[in-house]
Amino acid sequence: MDNLSKLNLDNYKPLRDVVFENLREAILEGKLKPGQRLMEVQLAEQLGVSRTPVREAIRKLELEGLVVMLPRKGAYVANMSLKDIMDVLEIRASLEGLAAYLAAERISEDDVKKLYKIAEEFKQSTMDTDIDTLLKKDVEFHECIFKATNNKRLHQLINSLWEQVYRFRVTYISDYDSSLSIVEEHKLIADAIAKGDSELAKKYATEHIEKAEQFMLERAVSNKTV
Repeated sequence: MDNLSKLNLDNYKPLRDVVFENLREAILEGKLKPGQRLMEVQLAEQLGVSRTPVREAIRKLELEGLVVMLPRKGAYVANMSLKDIMDVLEIRASLEGLAAYLAAERISEDDVKKLYKIAEEFKQSTMDTDIDTLLKKDVEFHECIFKATNNKRLHQLINSLWEQVYRFRVTYISDYDSSLSIVEEHKLIADAIAKGDSELAKKYATEHIEKAEQFMLERAVSNKTV
């Protein structure tokens, strides 16, 4: 856990929130590895804080499914099995289909333009093989759709699921053939939403996630993990 750095305590947010956000980011980005034990004392020393906000952060991370508490052993970064990932993607397919359906009914003209702009930027990043920007633009594309639903609860649910499979998304989007496919999928979704065709938008958004599921299955079979 020596890859964490001390926090900027000038942040306007409460200390417990700053600690939580930093630990969550470290898990999602792989700085804290799946299966790694989270020692309160060591984390507190590295972050330059007391144990109390670290303990509170670990409890919140457990609620999000990013940390597991093992009896008499302590807290560990959660591992995700293939079944866990497939379960999350299965739920995401339904929720993102719903989000696209609602967005097609409710999106503004300005947000339609924004959606196309982001899709084009994602395409350019694919050509440049810029993985960091690819991940960023993929998030922006979907966020634009989620916000257009004007349904905060749905938005929150989907974001929670996204975080649980963040590490998988890095693998998927980093695959060149997958990123090329995503370019076309984004265009189909954007076109359907722009036309106000709710059913078609739902169909394409659902298939978009189902292709990610298929990628995982094929990868698992090739690696002989199932």
